Amino acid sequence: MKPIENVVKDMPDIANDARAQVAGELDWVGMDEIELPIRLETAGHGLIHSTAKVTAFVNLNRPEVRGIHMSRLYLHLDQALSERPMSPCTLRQILRSFLDSHADLSNRALVRVDFDYTVRRKALESDNAGWRRYPVSLIGILDDNEFSVELGLEILYSSTCPCSAALARQLIQEQFSKDFSDDQPLDRDTVHAWLGSEGGILATPHSQRSAAELRVRLAPSFQLFPLIELIDLLESSLQTPVQTAVKREDEQAFALLNGQNLMFCEDAARRVQTALNSDERILDFWARCTHYESLHPHNAVSVITKGVEGGYIAGAGAPVRLGHGKL
Repeated sequence: MKPIENVVKDMPDIANDARAQVAGELDWVGMDEIELPIRLETAGHGLIHSTAKVTAFVNLNRPEVRGIHMSRLYLHLDQALSERPMSPCTLRQILRSFLDSHADLSNRALVRVDFDYTVRRKALESDNAGWRRYPVSLIGILDDNEFSVELGLEILYSSTCPCSAALARQLIQEQFSKDFSDDQPLDRDTVHAWLGSEGGILATPHSQRSAAELRVRLAPSFQLFPLIELIDLLESSLQTPVQTAVKREDEQAFALLNGQNLMFCEDAARRVQTALNSDERILDFWARCTHYESLHPHNAVSVITKGVEGGYIAGAGAPVRLGHGKL
């Protein structure tokens, strides 16, 4: 019986041995949705654990070669993520190992890590708290020796339509004129009771769950991914993030926030734009605000970009879907 090592050596290696059936360079080749556990170093919340789906790609710049070594990409990923937490430094080391293992085939590598970041959020007024889930994407690209990092994030919030609010106020005014004639003396207690009745406040503006999806290119000097800082920045700018544990006092506080922050999708996008422009760690960004209308069967959408020279990496031929493929 042959030793195992000899059996392995005798196995055919078509990817290495055979020439391409049709010659041509390939922008990206690799694997998508690799299932791996990760540990993540974050600023403010220390080390967290999650499960992820990972994308690993390199280019193939030798047109005559049949294929790349996909198993090498997987093994480098598995080893790196089991040995150390995910960080910008880890991303760069993974990409460097991809290129070192494909030195004769590739000069560009990409890795994307998609996972859920969960964080405890306090209620608006009560002493309760609950968990919020934020979908996150970390994308690193190494082009020769040029390294860039992108962070993707989704924030859910509530949006109340300013037009609908104005129309509701008009109806309330009209109803007030019907219920209180010009020659009728106004009694404070009567008006107070009317304002608290369904007959008085007979119309309300429509609100809907909304989403801000963003991709940001981060400055290369940072050491940890600023997840919670970016989440807080966006939620503070939008003012109406969705809630977890809610008692009546929390729901009332949420209604007040919505009433004080009436916004079209255009308003939401400009709030996000202002917040992202204020953060020096963000070199470039793309963001999409979607209001899932309760009035219409379609959605209202606004898109913003910073648009620095050189373009945005997710839109520059990378094998990743910008904004979950929506634009």
